[in-house]
Order: sequence, then C-alpha cells, then structure tokens
Amino acid sequence: MGYYVIKKSEKSSTQPWYFLLKADNHETIATSEMYSSKEAAKKGIASVQKNGPSDTIKDETV
Repeated sequence: MGYYVIKKSEKSSTQPWYFLLKADNHETIATSEMYSSKEAAKKGIASVQKNGPSDTIKDETV
C-alpha cells in the first residue's frame, strides 16, 4: 500500500518541508516539491491521495 514520510531539509530555506512516498519495501517512489510549512506538506499529501489513483498512462516519448 505504501506510506508517506514528512521531512524537513537541513538547508536554510523559506520552503524546507517536503514529503516522500514510500513503497511497502521502504523504497522511495516519489519526492514532493518543497513547501513553506508542515501543514502545506500535509495538504500536498492529501492532494496526492485524492488525485493519485489512476489507470491512465500517457506516453509522451512517441
């Protein structure tokens, strides 16, 4: 099923928060954009959870 991990960058930044989407085997599937707050990162996770499930594959290499 996978899970999300919220992290804070150690670099000085106005947007230090981000999240990782991890597979059940603990490998990183995706890394989010950077967010200005932990709450904003949580909203990003909610958006992925809401909009993520899809069977559509778009191949833009052809």
